[in-house]
Amino acid sequence: MNQQNYLPRMIDAKLGEYLKTFGAVCVEGPKWCGKTWTSAFHSASEIDLGDPAGNFQNRQLAQMSPALVLEGSAPRLIDEWQEVPPVWDAVRYRVDQTGQKGQFILTGSATPNHKGILHSGAGRIARLRMRPMSLFESGDSSGKVSLKELCQGQLTPALTDEVELQRLIGLIVRGGWPGSLSLPAERAALVPGEYLNAVIGDDVYRMDGIKRNTAKMQLLLRSLARNESTTASNRTLKNDIREIDDEDIDVETVKEYLDIFERLFLTDNQPPFAVGVRSSVRVKQAVKRHFCDPSLACALLKATPAGLLNDLNTLGFLFEALCERDLKIYAESFGGTLYHYQDYQGREIDAVVELPDGRWCAFEIKLGANQIDAAARGLLELKAEFEKDPKGRPPAALCVVCGLANAAYLRPDGVAVVPITALKN
Repeated sequence: MNQQNYLPRMIDAKLGEYLKTFGAVCVEGPKWCGKTWTSAFHSASEIDLGDPAGNFQNRQLAQMSPALVLEGSAPRLIDEWQEVPPVWDAVRYRVDQTGQKGQFILTGSATPNHKGILHSGAGRIARLRMRPMSLFESGDSSGKVSLKELCQGQLTPALTDEVELQRLIGLIVRGGWPGSLSLPAERAALVPGEYLNAVIGDDVYRMDGIKRNTAKMQLLLRSLARNESTTASNRTLKNDIREIDDEDIDVETVKEYLDIFERLFLTDNQPPFAVGVRSSVRVKQAVKRHFCDPSLACALLKATPAGLLNDLNTLGFLFEALCERDLKIYAESFGGTLYHYQDYQGREIDAVVELPDGRWCAFEIKLGANQIDAAARGLLELKAEFEKDPKGRPPAALCVVCGLANAAYLRPDGVAVVPITALKN
């Protein structure tokens, strides 16, 4: 590959570290998020099992003798390994034989059934999750504020560029797909819809050879889009489909299809924060629903920039999804994990970043600058509740991530305010 044209990704440093630690690394994530490009940047040779050349010659070769496709300079990239699942065991066996680090990079845009995979690869093959581009990776964030430093209580005030609402909407609709960055906005908006059609129409069947009702899958995807950035249960999704689309889907079918979406990396839900944070308070254990990129929800809702300008409620949920996508990418780059908090007393935190040492930071996400004061009050009140509880562990930092603000600063009450277009890892 032409390394001069490579756009750096957050996963680069961790991939380099893993190649020095493990015999092989599996880079997983949704199609078209840049897995192959990034993996090729770190590899010395490669083979694509999804290449149709020669009537899928590479795939046939791997099926006949998986060990043959392992020959090449290390690190050797094996792209779309899930097309021939026995390749996994062949890689694991080769790593065991040689004991060398950084031999292989596997990429996959679907998690296959365990059928055909005999060994987990534990200790030999490490897994890394890759996502569509964050705003900093795509060049749409100035990166004046570091999330890692923010979580450590460090914030240098900085003026940031004035952000127009139309620009934020454009970033949401376009999404973080590397191939869309150079497209005009109206063309970039077409990509997510066709992306979903291709994945549902082809990849679902190729994953395990089972034909499913793609029409009902589309209904469930639309329901997920209507419930983006919420903690809707499986039954809520079922009822939503019945009420809005006048169709009925069995709860077990909903569960099965959600599992498929997860295996295809279409969804990327936000788990609830650990119960142990406040053992005296019952914490809800529902995940917050997210697609891997907010542009997919836009496509399913047929949400145009003009339409979102007239539907600020939907725009608010989509903006939250954009911010939480980026917070997850940034946090994971330094060993952090993104959660949300919701208890049975009605208290919520949009995003919680837990650091490797166990400390955690609370984030509220607001589109408009006029919402900052109320968000900061809510964070301070919740922190006070944690401090009063002898079993509680209060947050180490509080922050409001906003859309329409022109500065990053620390308020007199200690709450940080940071525009999403100024944030980096």
